[in-house]
Amino acid sequence: MRTKTRKKNKINVITLGCSKNVYDSEVLMGQLKANNKDVVHEEEGNVVVINTCGFIDNAKEQSVNTILDAVKQKEEGIIDKVFVTGCLSERYKPDLQKDIPEVDQYFGTTELPSLLKALGADYKHELVGERVTTTPKNYAYLKIAEGCDRPCSFCAIPLMRGKHRSTPIEDIVADAKSLAANGVKELILIAQDLTYYGLDLYKKRNLAELLRELVKVEGIEWIRLHYAFPTGFPMDVLDVMNEEPKICNYLDIPLQHISDKILKSMRRGTTQEKTTKLLKEFRAKVPTMAIRTTLIVGYPGETEEDFQILKQWVKDMRFERLGCFTYSHEENTHAYNLEDDVPEDVKQDRANQIMEIQGQISWELNQQHIGKEFKVVIDRKEGGYFVGRTEFDSPDVDNEVLIDAEKHYLKTAEFVTVKITEASDFDLYAEPVIN
Repeated sequence: MRTKTRKKNKINVITLGCSKNVYDSEVLMGQLKANNKDVVHEEEGNVVVINTCGFIDNAKEQSVNTILDAVKQKEEGIIDKVFVTGCLSERYKPDLQKDIPEVDQYFGTTELPSLLKALGADYKHELVGERVTTTPKNYAYLKIAEGCDRPCSFCAIPLMRGKHRSTPIEDIVADAKSLAANGVKELILIAQDLTYYGLDLYKKRNLAELLRELVKVEGIEWIRLHYAFPTGFPMDVLDVMNEEPKICNYLDIPLQHISDKILKSMRRGTTQEKTTKLLKEFRAKVPTMAIRTTLIVGYPGETEEDFQILKQWVKDMRFERLGCFTYSHEENTHAYNLEDDVPEDVKQDRANQIMEIQGQISWELNQQHIGKEFKVVIDRKEGGYFVGRTEFDSPDVDNEVLIDAEKHYLKTAEFVTVKITEASDFDLYAEPVIN
């Protein structure tokens, strides 16, 4: 027979999925802390809150396995309660309630007040900008909008996150000031679609104005842009990037594919010609910009010809940063009506081919950095190295700069100028520049 733990309630928040979920977990933890709750992130606690991802098959599987592990611990008396929130719960709540009834309660992506109430806490409206960051202290994610109005055929995000809703500029700036007061030096701006920011609130694309306000925040040294959409990109953002040294010369813009046939079926609202023209305009306006993109291979109807078009385009465009995913057939999306006709092994082989091409491009570009000096931020010490990043690299997904910790002592969360001495396909090796 299971016995209840007698220890005081400690709430353990487990975060799965993307940076938007990281942000949501941090807001939840900030609310709990303001309610004098004992809250930790991915440590031991007798009350567990799992913030799930429901985007693609692998993420859904990881979320379900994490829930099942927590339920098993509940049955064994190790933990007392299990709550589930986030995208998987939003998308599949009835199914989850039926299949895993041992979970105490399920909550969707917009039910934070209800989740807090279940945890014995009150939602405090006045806590704008207050949250418990879980990233290394030098950077934090800053969500500027929620939801998406785009009709992309393969994407389930609107099902889980709803329509696009911009956060007012003054609230974002308040959040940024709070982060800076706690030692954060780099803001990574995130949304399902940065490009759309402001259309609902200000009746115009207002990302540039937001950036001009954020650069005024004292203590912030870098501001990085993630998840822009190619259609309707506000080109005045590039003017701000050129004018303001705090804005990193970096843009994450998922392009997904380039074959006109596939782009049309994906409902992306663009063509190969328009996309290529846009990227050339980026390069012309900000020649030093690092462009990061992500691609999908194995989309329904993707022929060998479509894939060869994509391969050649990747070779031609020479992206500084690129990731590639295999298509996931998601229920209730427009593409779910199509036949998922590309075999899994073909999908994976195509993804591998794209990443081989990108590995070579990245190696060649990195060789050009040898002998040059860069400002880097030191994120952590790992093994025998201090690990840093340039302004052209985002945490977890991009290149890293490795500095020998036996030869040099550096402080984490500090900026330092280094000289690149060696380079591989995704790592740079450097020595600090002693003035």
